[in-house]
Amino acid sequence: MSLPDLPLSTPSLLFPAISLLMLAFTNRFLGLAAVVRGLHANWQATREPMLLAQIQSLRRRIQIIKHMQTLGVLSLMFCVASMTLLFFGRQAGGQATFGVSLVLMLASLTLTLVEIQMSGTALDLQLRDVKCREQ
Repeated sequence: MSLPDLPLSTPSLLFPAISLLMLAFTNRFLGLAAVVRGLHANWQATREPMLLAQIQSLRRRIQIIKHMQTLGVLSLMFCVASMTLLFFGRQAGGQATFGVSLVLMLASLTLTLVEIQMSGTALDLQLRDVKCREQ
């Protein structure tokens, strides 16, 4: 079974999506880095165990974001390779590398979902002792 030809324009459709995702990943990373710096300064002053636990949780989230970024960059690289192969008339190679690019993007998005869930859980724990009052 042969696949229909993949036009050169199809892999190029991922460029804006990948670029926006990389920007979002970088913003998440920078936001967490600022929080870690603040918590680390507080921890050095107080040595409070709760702060250390929060820092460790943030460290895990930062690792996940680094993996998200790595997979996103690899997806973009495979997308470029796909376009190059398609440009030179190598349909089979272009299709294969585009498929790999899509799988890498899916893996990156999966890690994004994991990190978002961790973020929500961390916020729930932070707000656990806040009592909501009815107005």
